[in-house]
Amino acid sequence: MILTDTHTHLYYETDPEKLSDLMQRSLDNKVFRLFLPNVDSESIPLVFGLSELYPDHCFPMLGLHPCDVKANYKEELDSISKEIAQRKIYAIGEIGIDLHWDKSTLSIQQEAFRIQINWAKNLGLPIVIHCREAFDEIFEILNELKDDKLRGIFHCFSGTIEQANKVIGLGFYLGIGGVLTYKNSGLDKVVQDVSLEHLVLETDSPYLTPVPFRGKPNESSYLVYIAQKLADLKQVSLEQIAEVTTRNSRMVFGV
Repeated sequence: MILTDTHTHLYYETDPEKLSDLMQRSLDNKVFRLFLPNVDSESIPLVFGLSELYPDHCFPMLGLHPCDVKANYKEELDSISKEIAQRKIYAIGEIGIDLHWDKSTLSIQQEAFRIQINWAKNLGLPIVIHCREAFDEIFEILNELKDDKLRGIFHCFSGTIEQANKVIGLGFYLGIGGVLTYKNSGLDKVVQDVSLEHLVLETDSPYLTPVPFRGKPNESSYLVYIAQKLADLKQVSLEQIAEVTTRNSRMVFGV
């Protein structure tokens, strides 16, 4: 059985021994594939540091997180672009729009999102989208730029079935994480109406920790609890969930 965590910030742990333990617990729980998004230029060395330690298991992505789109965003994008030109990466991400913390930066978030989508298209890479309280704003840009090169994952999807169908209609996958295990999230009802062929799994560690560890830092090894919840909802085996979602991840990332 091979589980794939399509979105984890496991590299935030900088203590070598603790990081080694995190990775070992992941491998013990059959989470053999971990995709690592950076958030800004400063996190790039951490992403590649972990990827170089575990090249068979960790796969880097690069982008500028919408919460890190500040007044200096052009300089940040330039720094990240230079790294992309020199590195092997598997997606542009995480990118998108976040209006939860700061609505005043919407216009520059939109600009940064457009720029990075075009990077992905030019490189033949998928995008990994961070969307928080900005579904309509994100879809406006996706519809504007959609073509046969636009593809990827809606990271941490927690929307309605109508929104899920819009995402699927564009050819994107839904990233399903710890929110699925939360009692009143409503995500369980949504995924019951969505084919497994459109889903990938993620932890977003150290955030959005699934039950039964909610309230503690998340880690990639906990992906198995999300997978098991999905298996229960779909009334299939854990092994089938692992097989289908890992296959979907291979379709997205090409590895």
